[in-house]
Amino acid sequence: MLKHRGFPGRLPGTDFQFVIRRENRKKGATPITRRERFRDRKPADRRADAGFLAALIQHFGEEPFVRGNLDAGRLGWLIGREVKPVGAFDPADYDQLLQVDMAAAEASFPELFAPDNPPDFGWDEDDWDEDDEDSTDGR
Repeated sequence: MLKHRGFPGRLPGTDFQFVIRRENRKKGATPITRRERFRDRKPADRRADAGFLAALIQHFGEEPFVRGNLDAGRLGWLIGREVKPVGAFDPADYDQLLQVDMAAAEASFPELFAPDNPPDFGWDEDDWDEDDEDSTDGR
């Protein structure tokens, strides 16, 4: 399983995770299941979707990327809409190629593309998933 270095581990101040720490070697990858986004979802849930999509765009742009350690539950809120599979879709494959559909992303989350006032998700260096790299503080 590919670990995406430099990708935020979660949405700051919440329990909404964006990545998983290790692969499930017994059962395999958790399948990505498309989840319906109803109009009455909580603002925190909508902010988590926007934050995850913003991180995908910042990290990968329009280029295809491997699912790797990205959280299947969080991908489920975007799959088939803003995030599309590249080639045949295997929802339980850590090596599945995905790609952000920028037109769909802008239509669903126009605030992410606002040139004068993009949303601030509170990312800082402590929120980025760098757990396997050497740290300078001796831990």
